[in-house]
Order: sequence, then structure tokens, then C-alpha cells
Amino acid sequence: MRDRAELVIIGGGIVGLSLAYQLARMGMTDVVVLEQGYLCFGASGRNGGGVRQQWSTEENILLAKQSVRMFRQLSREIGHNIWFRQGGYLFLARNAETAAALEKTVKLQNRMGVGTRIISPAAAARLVAGLHTEGIEACSYNSSDGVLFPWPAVWGMASVARQLGVQINTHTRVTGIDVKGREVVKVVTDRGAVATRRVVNAAGAWSWQIARMAGVELPNKPYRHEILVTEPLKPFLEPMLSDLSNGMYFSQTMRGEILGGISDPDEPSSMETGSSFRFLARMCSSMIRLLPRLSRVKILRQWAGYYDETPDGQPILGRVEPLDGFIQLNGFGGHGFMLAPAIGKIAAEWILRKVDHRIFHTYALSRFKHGETRKENFVIG
Repeated sequence: MRDRAELVIIGGGIVGLSLAYQLARMGMTDVVVLEQGYLCFGASGRNGGGVRQQWSTEENILLAKQSVRMFRQLSREIGHNIWFRQGGYLFLARNAETAAALEKTVKLQNRMGVGTRIISPAAAARLVAGLHTEGIEACSYNSSDGVLFPWPAVWGMASVARQLGVQINTHTRVTGIDVKGREVVKVVTDRGAVATRRVVNAAGAWSWQIARMAGVELPNKPYRHEILVTEPLKPFLEPMLSDLSNGMYFSQTMRGEILGGISDPDEPSSMETGSSFRFLARMCSSMIRLLPRLSRVKILRQWAGYYDETPDGQPILGRVEPLDGFIQLNGFGGHGFMLAPAIGKIAAEWILRKVDHRIFHTYALSRFKHGETRKENFVIG
């Protein structure tokens, strides 16, 4: 492992690797990535692969639009097929209040050039054969949203970054960050230390622990989110389905499996990754409620990952006081993967070329101190 670097990225998930990949393409290769496990060890290897532009805040809509454009060409760039399929996202509202909120977000998305539209339950049933629409008040649909296979996106970005000179160290756990005055001077690991003046904290669910090593307190908390996959079925489901009454989502993979998860408001903050029967029961009953044809489908596997959540459901980006050179790219909850291409490019331009962007002001850590938060209401799973 190198003993010094211009930049150290802590976290080898999709956000950290997207930044390393973009920096390397722009010519900055004196970069060390530190990953405590293997590639896809954390949330980047445990998610459902959804990519959507249906959000309730302007910043997330802008980031998602850019990321969709980048995902379309990513397979060619990295030499790994990420199986990006734009079958759409279909959100379902079961009461008047949620339907009104859905209409409000669609208007915002339309103003920002995203082609989401409100459709009737009958129209939704025409999109998804066998969809049970009783109790559904309204639906929103965007045909350019989609799903992908997360693993090759991670592997491909890492491969290109390595080829260009970035050093990616897996199974390397950060144990400390040395600070002198207002500056970071060294990152200490269980394999040695790396001298550096700039560190990016892209550690996801572990980001609050990493920040604390540098004397910075983040409000992020990790939450277990579970997911399952069924036996393969003959393809019949184009869009990702999401029931907003309980945060349930699922899609069909290109091999035919049904893959999805559901929100659990009673899940406490923890680093737990075990599987629960509670999740299995809630998820299966919700799936059957929407698509009765799934009642006889066999569940093959279930697992869990983490949401790295902040109080307002928005990420923490940029520098933090009083340290210079300690940069945050964390707190993405369940949408870090789908926004990672845009985040990586914008952050690389900001670090290397000093190109400012509104997200570093809107999503600064200081917003919690000054009461300048705007909650993202479209967090599911």
C-alpha cells in the first residue's frame, strides 16, 4: 500500500469508486481507495438496482437526470455490462393525501424536464398485467426510470480506475485519522498509514464512525433494510412497482426473478444484517396484494444491507468545519447508487478543477445547525 497520496477515499462502494473513476479520467491518479471488505461488501452490493428520477426535491431530480444519462453509456465506458433496462417506475398512492403529494412532485419533475405523468389505476393495470388496483387512488409513471445490476457497475469503475493508476485496497480497515490543527495529515489503517492532506469520507453506513475519528460529528445513522429474490418467472413486469402506503418496491430482473424490499418504520438504528421473518411476512403479503399471481412463487433468498440515513433524508456533501481537506460524500439513505454517477463527476470537478455546484451548499453539514433542511419525501424500501 502506498504510504502517501494526494487524495484518500475511505469507502470502496459505488460513491467512492465513482469519484475515483471520474478523477482518474480527468487526470488525477495519485488516489488511494480504502475498502474494509471486498468490492460490493456494503450497500452497493446489496441493493435492488433501481434508478429513478421521481423525487420531491430539485437537487435530487437534477442529480438523477444526470445519472440516468450517464448510466446509459456506462457499460461501454467501463467494459462491464450493467444490464441497465429502462422499463419505468410506477408509484401507487392509496389515499387522497398521498395522491396530492404525488401530483405535486410530478409537477415539479415536469418543470425540470422529467417526463413523469399521473395516470389512472386503470391505465396502471394496462401497464402491468394482473395488477390489483382496488384501493389505489392515483399513480405516477415515468418510462425512462429503470433498473440495473449493481455489481458490474462497481467492478467496472474499479477496473478502469485501477488501469489509470488509482490504488484500490480491499480488506483494509481504517483505524484512525490524524489531524493537525485544521488539517488532516494521515489516515491510519490496519495495514499501515497513508500521509495525505485530503480525505473523502464515502464510507456509507460507517461514515459517522469515520468522521468521529477526525473529530467530526455527523447525524447519520445506519438502518437495516432487507430484500428478497424469487425464483425466475416468464418476463411479464416492465416497470418497477412501488406502493407508497408502506414503501414496498419490486421489479423483475432480466432473468425473470422478482426482486424487492419494503420499509419498516419500527426498525431501530443498528449495524444488524441478519434476515427476519417479520420482513418476509410483510413483503410477501404486500406483493400478493398488488399481484395475486405471485401467491405461489417460491422465495429463493433474502438478505439485508444498510441505509445511511440523515434526519432530512438528504446526503451530506462537501467540507466540514473546522477541518480543511476532510470531504463528506455520505448520508444517501437508499439512493446513493442511483445518484452516484452524477455525484462522482460533480465532486471530481469540484476537487480537481474547483468547479462549484449548488449541492455543496444545499447539502452541507452546517444546514442542520442553521435549520436549513428540506426533507426528501420519496424515500422507499
